[in-house]
Amino acid sequence: MTLHNKNAIVYGAGGSLGSAVAKAFAGAGANVFLTGRNIHSVEKVAGEILDTGAKAEAYKVDATNEQEITDHIKLVKQKTGSVDISFNAVGVEVVMNIPLAAMSVDDYVNPITKTMQTRFLTAKAAAEMMIEQRSGVILTLTATPGGIGYPYTGGFAPACCAVENLSKNLALELGVYGIRVVNIRSGGSPDSSVFKNAIDADPENMKLVIRRMEADTMLKKLPVMTDIANVAVFLASDLAAKIAGVTVDVSSGTTAGLNYRVTPIS
Repeated sequence: MTLHNKNAIVYGAGGSLGSAVAKAFAGAGANVFLTGRNIHSVEKVAGEILDTGAKAEAYKVDATNEQEITDHIKLVKQKTGSVDISFNAVGVEVVMNIPLAAMSVDDYVNPITKTMQTRFLTAKAAAEMMIEQRSGVILTLTATPGGIGYPYTGGFAPACCAVENLSKNLALELGVYGIRVVNIRSGGSPDSSVFKNAIDADPENMKLVIRRMEADTMLKKLPVMTDIANVAVFLASDLAAKIAGVTVDVSSGTTAGLNYRVTPIS
């Protein structure tokens, strides 16, 4: 088990992607500490992990509140002796599908501010613990707009770019302490709650949206949440011991080149 006896904190663990990564960490042998503002959803995920025989604990933590983050990570350190992995999957509200020229400044700026607040605070708390240990892995998460121009994504695109820059600079500063910081860039998972909610609201239009997104990829398939979770497990493990300061792209190749004009030869 690649994460045997590692202690992992997952912020936003009640969400679809956060829960997928938490379950993958637990399945790989980690002791997983799940956090979120909605304790009921976090406890549900923890229960599902415990049912498999793996280890999980649920806590109510607002990952935009520095004191709550600090209190919780100190508790984990006291209980286990180390904090080995920190992963932030906290989502923020984003206004999209509106031209930038028609968007209000608040709708554009708020997702950037809120995204960077939670990512910075959780990474800072983990870094303080991991510097003492001289080891640890901090994983961040972005999406396709972090690597390519993507219209009508509002403040989400610059938020992704900012997280990727934060990850790179943290890696530069923390590497001397044996801490690895790596970003994962997702291509958008059609089995995530965001997509499922959109499909329920407008199934016909979403079929077209997903078909177009798939056409943009090199593999003609979008990554599902399991793909992202598997990469997170690998990057958190010693198998990735020399990977630091980069963004690992799991967008099926979209950010390396749009592939919609390429079709298989029959």
